[in-house]
Amino acid sequence: MINISILPQEFLPFRASDRVLQPFWDYLLLHHLPLISSPFFQVLLAFSSYLLFSVPFALLDLLGERVPLFHQYKIQPERQPTLGMMIKSFMTALYNHVFFVLPAVVIGMFILPLPALPQDAPTLYEVFIDGLAALLLFDTQYYIWHFIHHKHSQLYRWIHAVHHEYIAPFALSTEQLSIPELMTVGLWSNQDPILLKCHPLTTWCVTVFSIWMSVEDHIGYDLPWSLNRLVPFGLMGGAPAHDMHHQRPSSNYAPFFSHWDRIFGTAVPLRKKIKAIENDK
Repeated sequence: MINISILPQEFLPFRASDRVLQPFWDYLLLHHLPLISSPFFQVLLAFSSYLLFSVPFALLDLLGERVPLFHQYKIQPERQPTLGMMIKSFMTALYNHVFFVLPAVVIGMFILPLPALPQDAPTLYEVFIDGLAALLLFDTQYYIWHFIHHKHSQLYRWIHAVHHEYIAPFALSTEQLSIPELMTVGLWSNQDPILLKCHPLTTWCVTVFSIWMSVEDHIGYDLPWSLNRLVPFGLMGGAPAHDMHHQRPSSNYAPFFSHWDRIFGTAVPLRKKIKAIENDK
């Protein structure tokens, strides 16, 4: 977790800078320092992003065929999530955060050092390159972890099976995770930017963007404006790949990108009418 201390008193806001993000960074430091310096800020940012991105798709699922503009892109239209399923997934995520994530942050406050916020904003180049590096590192870590947990039956049952309760994923099921999986993912999400020496603003951008990609993986809609459609060469898996993973769990292990699945032969294209193979783990 990124814990940030108070800035030096000599900090001068809105100083001249050729960095595009400097005015925005100065504004945050001047007007929202107590918030962004809190060790709880990144948890709040991640959880609120999860809700913000998930709720619109939850409403679409509840409306179903009454919104044909979106329903035509439903990957598994015969499997429609119910309100009860959505509430269960949300309550699982809320329970995990209240009783495990927040206590872990409190413990971290007494263990981890408190680096000061930098006065300079990152450049746009740094945000892009450092952010991409963090996403690629996480993608590699989770691919390995995911592959192992599907190949080891006991690990799958004890840790990862919670996430595979539903053959057809939906947005709010994004964070339906067991405690060990949540804490592992949380560790990587928070420590990878630190290892890569990312600027705090870059870290927060990665947090929001990675949450969006995770939710988009689970929405259950193959929308023409999704990232997997917009990014060329099939570099991103998106909802089609992850939906296929829930139908055939021995495929498409990578969370965001597609290169590891292609390299190791675990990439499987979406086939909407495939029957789930329950023991294919």
